[in-house]
Amino acid sequence: MRVTQYVLRNIKTALSNDSVRHGLLETVGATPLVRLHGISEETGCEILAKAEQLNPGGSVKDRAALYMIRQAETDGKLQRGGVVVEGTAGNTGIGLAHICKARGYKCVIYMPDTQSQGKINTLRFLGAEVHPVPAVPYDNPENFNHQAKRHGESLKNAVWTDQFDNLANRQAHIETTGPEIWAQTNGKIDAFVCATGTGGSLAGVTSYLKDISRGKTQCYLADPPGSVLYTYITSGGKLIERSGSSITEGIGQGRVTNNLAQDIEKLDGALHIKDEDTIAMLFRILDEEGFDLGASSSLNVRAAYELAKKLGPGHTIVTLMCDGVGRYADRIFSKKWIQSKGLWDAIPEEYKHYLILD
Repeated sequence: MRVTQYVLRNIKTALSNDSVRHGLLETVGATPLVRLHGISEETGCEILAKAEQLNPGGSVKDRAALYMIRQAETDGKLQRGGVVVEGTAGNTGIGLAHICKARGYKCVIYMPDTQSQGKINTLRFLGAEVHPVPAVPYDNPENFNHQAKRHGESLKNAVWTDQFDNLANRQAHIETTGPEIWAQTNGKIDAFVCATGTGGSLAGVTSYLKDISRGKTQCYLADPPGSVLYTYITSGGKLIERSGSSITEGIGQGRVTNNLAQDIEKLDGALHIKDEDTIAMLFRILDEEGFDLGASSSLNVRAAYELAKKLGPGHTIVTLMCDGVGRYADRIFSKKWIQSKGLWDAIPEEYKHYLILD
C-alpha cells in the first residue's frame, strides 16, 4: 500500500523543535520519547515511553485516523463534503472527528454504551454524530462495528473506515511510529511492547522494527483480562472463547484482526497484565513521573516493567503511553468506582489520596 506522507516530510525534520507545522494534520505524530526514571532505576533497564497523549486528539489513534482518511481520499472514496463513519471505543473516533473538522467532513461514530461519558462528550463537542449502542459480541449483527458498516454503506460520498481491518491503520505505524522510535533511540532498542485493540500499533511498529533491526528487536503483545490474544500467542494459535472483562477500554480482542494478522507471527511472546497491576502502575507513574495515564497506557507501562524484569538489566525497552486519564477521570479517581471493580486493595496506601471523587 502506498500512502502519501502528510505527517512526516521526513523523520529528521519532523522531530526537530524548530520546524513549523502547517495545520492540525501535521501535528499528528513526532511525539517525544520519555525515560520513566523510577521503573528504569528499579529494573536496571532503560524503559522509554512514546508520549502519544500529546497528539492533537490526545491518543495514538490520531495516526491511524489520519492515514485511513488520506487513503480514502487517495482511492477516490471520499470527496469534499463527505461523511466518515466508524465503530470505535472512543479514541479512534476522537482522532477521526478532529481530522474531519480539519478536512471538512461530517463524522458519524457508533460506540459501545459501556464507554466513558467523557469520550462521548468529547466526540459531540467536536461535532460528531454519536450513536452509543448496546455492547454485544462481534458475531452479533448489532455489534457497533457492523452497525457502523451498514450506516456507511447506506450513504453516498461516505466511507466506513473499518479501523480493525483497514491496513492503512498498520501502515501509519510502519511509516511514522516505528521510524520515530528507531530514530529517537539511535537504533539502540532491545524490545518493544504494547497492547492491541485494532492491532495497528503493535503490527506496524513490529513490522518496521523487525525489518530495520534484521530481527534483533524483540516485540511483545501486552494483553488485559477478557482478551484471547495472550492465550492465542502462547498456545500456538488456539483461539479460545472470550470471557471476563477489564477496566481498560479499547484494547483486548476476541479475534485476530486483519491488521494484527500481518505480523502476529513475528512476535516474540505475550504478557498478561492483570487489572490490579495496571491500576497500581497508573498511580505510581502519576506520583513518580507526573504523567496522568489512561488505563491502557498504564497497562503498557506495566508490561514494559515486567518485560524489563524478564530480560534483565541493561536492556532498552520501548512502549506507548497511548492516551491520558482525562476521558476516564470520573472513573479512575472515584473511590466508589475503584471499589466496585474490586481494585481498592491493589492501590498502595500512599497513592489512595488521589481518589478524590466519592
